[in-house]
Amino acid sequence: MSEPTPPQFADLGRIVVVIPTYNEKENLERIVARVRTALPEVHVLVADDNSPDGTGDIADRLAAEDDRIQVMHRAGKQGLGAAYLAGFDWALEHGYDVVIEMDADGSHQPEQLHRLLEKLRTADLVLGSRYVKGGSVVNWPKSREVLSRGGNVYTRIMLGVPLKDATGGYRAFRAATLRTLDLSGVESKGYCFQVDLARRAVQAGLRVAEVPIEFVERELGDSKMDQRIVSEALWRVTVWGVQDKTQKAKRLLAGKKSPDHGGW
Repeated sequence: MSEPTPPQFADLGRIVVVIPTYNEKENLERIVARVRTALPEVHVLVADDNSPDGTGDIADRLAAEDDRIQVMHRAGKQGLGAAYLAGFDWALEHGYDVVIEMDADGSHQPEQLHRLLEKLRTADLVLGSRYVKGGSVVNWPKSREVLSRGGNVYTRIMLGVPLKDATGGYRAFRAATLRTLDLSGVESKGYCFQVDLARRAVQAGLRVAEVPIEFVERELGDSKMDQRIVSEALWRVTVWGVQDKTQKAKRLLAGKKSPDHGGW
């Protein structure tokens, strides 16, 4: 009898991949299988927002067949950020040391998860990046790539975060990082949630690293991206940027006041 393969990332502790779902019946089974094949040691939490297409039932069947798969049934569609926050809370309550964000549609390739985890050995948060050297996007129309790249440039300018891909959703967090970020104060529900957590980590002085990934546009099912999500992201980044710049200006002005001359 052959010896079992030792865990590749045992030094990082217990790892869970959180996969939010809403109407992903075409994709869920294959993405979970790919995760379990790529890294058999990790656990999977499917956070389903009461999908009307039966995704939750598929998740329950997978969990019944594999004790490393768990399912969280949520009341309804409340946004990507809310689903991840619920998943993070569950992971922390159940004693996981590393929490992964991964989409259900196959755009985040489980076969590249090892890149994030290897980098996490020397970081607090690792972003899978489409826009660092070696990263790429497959099967996107040029207009969407321009929008995504432009959004990241705008984010860097407005928020001062030195990240090439602050909007991406393939990420690895240490549990201690999530506890540091004050998740109770996160209000963004859509894709802007990703920017919010990245900026909080940078502002907290945590070690945030990026590793290249190949992002592949979904083949099955419908994208959840729409104009409302883009508008929310633009608005929130603008508000955060103005707030940050205002606070910095106030601190600068306060520092220029001289107590020897009685202030202003």
